[in-house]
Amino acid sequence: MGLLVDGKWHDQWYDTDKTGGKFEREAARFRNWVTVDGSPGPAGQGGFAAESGRYHLYVSMACPWAHRTLIFRKLKGLERHIGVSVVHPDMLENGWAFRPDSEQHRDRLYNQDFLYQIYTRAAPDYSGRVTVPTLWDREKETIVSNESADIIRMFNSAFDDLDGVDSDLDFYPAELREEIEAVNERVYHTVNNGVYKAGFATAQDKYEEAYRALFDSLAWLEERLSRQRYLAGARITEADWRLFTTLIRFDAVYYSHFKCNHRPVREYANLSGYLRELYQVPGVSGTVDIAQIKRHYYVSQRTINPTRIVPLGPALDFDAPHGRGGL
Repeated sequence: MGLLVDGKWHDQWYDTDKTGGKFEREAARFRNWVTVDGSPGPAGQGGFAAESGRYHLYVSMACPWAHRTLIFRKLKGLERHIGVSVVHPDMLENGWAFRPDSEQHRDRLYNQDFLYQIYTRAAPDYSGRVTVPTLWDREKETIVSNESADIIRMFNSAFDDLDGVDSDLDFYPAELREEIEAVNERVYHTVNNGVYKAGFATAQDKYEEAYRALFDSLAWLEERLSRQRYLAGARITEADWRLFTTLIRFDAVYYSHFKCNHRPVREYANLSGYLRELYQVPGVSGTVDIAQIKRHYYVSQRTINPTRIVPLGPALDFDAPHGRGGL
């Protein structure tokens, strides 16, 4: 883990001393939007029109934030229109890295060694964390966005006019947006980012605060899913996919590695069935790589796991019947 300062790479872990031991996530720095006609989106500058072959996605199979974008790319039918490069799961002294000799983990655009080189290609004096997902514009040779929440909304609708894209599939329908936003707000702060607040805390009280908020929200979600099939009602929305990428990692990583060990997801009847149902949506299982997920966290985060030993368990079966059909 590291960051760029005025375009120079520094191998530096998060500084929690200045926040009293509390982990605070840095806001995304690139917030432009791809739109149908290139007009400005909710933030950033315009000029990014939805065109086939123009955009390229940089991801990690281990990262829950990048995982969201891979799911949307798959389900919306964007694979033929938006290319992808996958970094290696080991994020060491140079941050996210490619393996040029590896078919799976090479930079398919510029054959670079490290993701930070993509950032400095866009902004030579860039300062900040180098994160995935990163959506790259091949025409302007710059980063459109490195905010996953924005990228999935672009993928949800901006490319609907292209051949083969499922324009009928809408994960952010107008009539459910208020409900989706309310769920997203709590889930982001206490679950998606909550596991990191617990795992990266360096003070006991900050850890306990995050831990309690996390399990309060998991109990809330368990109850909510006891009376409705999905988080916003009877259909899958972006709220479900945003939660899914944390839940799929929970028992394998967050429960032990991040000390979120009150209860594993598999002990929640509704959450575990819901997790299996989402995993079994056609195409989604291909976006999940538990081996890379475990390797990234246990090997890369040496301040938490200095031995870098990757646990063999737990045994996970996401293909078992989910039992959600009656809701």
